[in-house]
Amino acid sequence: MDAKAYTAALAELRTVRDEIKKTRAALAKLEADRNKRIAQLASHGKAKAERIAPAAGLSLVEVVALVPELAPDQLTTTPAGPIAPQAPATEHYAAPAAVEPAPASAPPIPAAETRAAQSAAPAATTGAPTPEPKATAHPTGTTNAPRTDRAPAPAPSTPTAEQPPAPEPTPSPAAVPQPPHAPRSLPSIPLGEEGERWFAHTPNLASTRPNFTQQARSTVFLDAATGRMIHRNQTHQLALPTASAAEILTAVFHTLPEGVERIYITAGDPWHRDADRYPYLKDAVAAWLNAPTPGWRTDTGRGKDRMAGHFVHPRHPVGRYQRESGETHVEIRSVGEWFDTAGASPETIRDAFVLLWQVLRAHWPDAVIMGSPSQTGRDLWTRTIPTTGQYADGYPVLSEELRGLLHATAGQGRTELLTPPAVPEQLPALVEYDRTFAYAKHTWKNAVGTPRRITAATFANWSEKQQTKALYGSGHWHLRVTVPDDWNHVGLLPAPAAGDRAWHYPRQPGQTFTTWAGGPELHTALTNPLAPWKIEILDGILWDDGKPLDDWAGKLKECWARLAAQAALAGTEPQRTAAHLASRAVRALLLYGIGSFAQRPRTVTGTTPRHLERDIPADAEIIGFDDERITWQRPTGFARDPHAHPEWAAGIWSAARAALLTQRHREDNTFAGALHTPPGTVVAFRTDALYLTHPQNWPYHTTPGDYLNKGHLTGPLPAPTTEEDLLALRDAGRTALAQARGDA
Repeated sequence: MDAKAYTAALAELRTVRDEIKKTRAALAKLEADRNKRIAQLASHGKAKAERIAPAAGLSLVEVVALVPELAPDQLTTTPAGPIAPQAPATEHYAAPAAVEPAPASAPPIPAAETRAAQSAAPAATTGAPTPEPKATAHPTGTTNAPRTDRAPAPAPSTPTAEQPPAPEPTPSPAAVPQPPHAPRSLPSIPLGEEGERWFAHTPNLASTRPNFTQQARSTVFLDAATGRMIHRNQTHQLALPTASAAEILTAVFHTLPEGVERIYITAGDPWHRDADRYPYLKDAVAAWLNAPTPGWRTDTGRGKDRMAGHFVHPRHPVGRYQRESGETHVEIRSVGEWFDTAGASPETIRDAFVLLWQVLRAHWPDAVIMGSPSQTGRDLWTRTIPTTGQYADGYPVLSEELRGLLHATAGQGRTELLTPPAVPEQLPALVEYDRTFAYAKHTWKNAVGTPRRITAATFANWSEKQQTKALYGSGHWHLRVTVPDDWNHVGLLPAPAAGDRAWHYPRQPGQTFTTWAGGPELHTALTNPLAPWKIEILDGILWDDGKPLDDWAGKLKECWARLAAQAALAGTEPQRTAAHLASRAVRALLLYGIGSFAQRPRTVTGTTPRHLERDIPADAEIIGFDDERITWQRPTGFARDPHAHPEWAAGIWSAARAALLTQRHREDNTFAGALHTPPGTVVAFRTDALYLTHPQNWPYHTTPGDYLNKGHLTGPLPAPTTEEDLLALRDAGRTALAQARGDA
């Protein structure tokens, strides 16, 4: 193939890419055609994956997976670890105009070797470190343990060390690009000095208390379906026949010439009006944000404000605009980031924000409500950083390598649907229990200080008391897990599933798998009320215990309790709804504030005119296009974020998942959770909720972490086999329970 033929083939490949997007019925055939053409292009002597990938609409890794000989040098030397579930969307933005971030993929995890055990070939022949034994952790005694929320377990035994034969070296799972649906392998910490370098903080980067006050922004609340807009205590009616961004900006600034800086959409999501024209919601949102806005351009930021460019999200996007001839800046965003409005009017939603501001001011005199709950929650946290004591200079940020490892190995909420034969084909009932303000229960202890590496050999050489203290502490552990031979209940520990960001919970008797888990889940596996699981410690990260979030979370819990009480005592329905929505907003401050600590690797999204397609960055992935422009995204790695603390988010998420299994209620001297139900009665886990086939007599005192009965649908019912089935039954159960309580 000569250069002319190569160029022509690239053009044909772009045509195939377009047809794949437009002709969904012929998808399988077109994808096969695309892959064949890529293979043909690979025969060209100067073929490069970086050039073929954007032409094919694929990522670089996907092209290399099809034609391994096209792998760039850096892909064969710097493996990239897989990614895991993370926090609710936290916004990261890039400064250039028309460039906005989107949910990210993981950056390369440097030298991440999968270690079945910490052993190697003899040092005398290879120069490798001396092999380390695995540590087998059995249930340990709880005497003198700092704290336990678990039910009594079978008699504990002393951890023992095993010396396995040295396995053959296992290459990094990401060292060779994998097809999109290949089973996922988790990264591990490299051996030797390279791994030791990870256990440090990023130089000159720490969370410190701010010495300024955030600036409040003039805000309006707009129902895009009806045109009803609330500004302060005034109501305005706008004409919005198409509800385009240009139309909204024109109408708002015509009505309020003095201008506003934030427009909250309370209903009628305008970015979804043309959703039927696009295969994905995200494409429809991108088209709405990037549509022409005469007199306005995409905001490029102001001063030190990093919030520039649009944020493309399928349901809660953010459009940022700036006057072409002036310094007027405005953002259009969804109030759904804060709470489900449940049909509330714009007036009631504004009242909810007023109540939120008032209750926050009682604890933070300088509190300002920012655009999103993640921004606001984290800003409020920074104002609780101590000014005296050990951390008066702030909380240092982990190395980028450890942040990447936690991003890849620490999932968020447990989402699992158990289908027949794990549950009956016909359910006697579906009962929903949701943990109230769940994450607020798990902020009392978090990781602080310089992390320490706990190898298998180190753990094996510790006394039982030291092992117990470590497992109760703030840690993240690399494990080999074996399910007991007589196990007949739900799985306890997450394991990587096929596909990105996916986890499952093995439960087959005798099954063995390798994973990472936090201290709370590990402790549950060892001391659960049914049978201890066999755990082999392969590696671990251990921090000192501290309370960096305790003051912040305590104040938010007080705000939440005050608003919940206000809603219960409200004299009118609008007042009750406003107080309830404000309490949900406080919940969002804590939930998304915790998620913001996780810090995803940044991905920026941009647009390029069709005729300049060759200018698309080589590592970009095509995510949408129309007749005029191509929309793409590409990873940019971790930013130097002084408030990145994934170790805090990972610890809280682990504790919340463990509490779904077993949780002690000290005042009532009882336990609650999935492991305190009979086998075969757990239908689903959904972040903070359990779905069961029978009601439970669990105590509920309206305190964070308590299980609230939110739905009860009487059967017989066909067992749900999809998420849609489960959600339909859930909604029916909530309606049925509300009616039953109303009749009572």
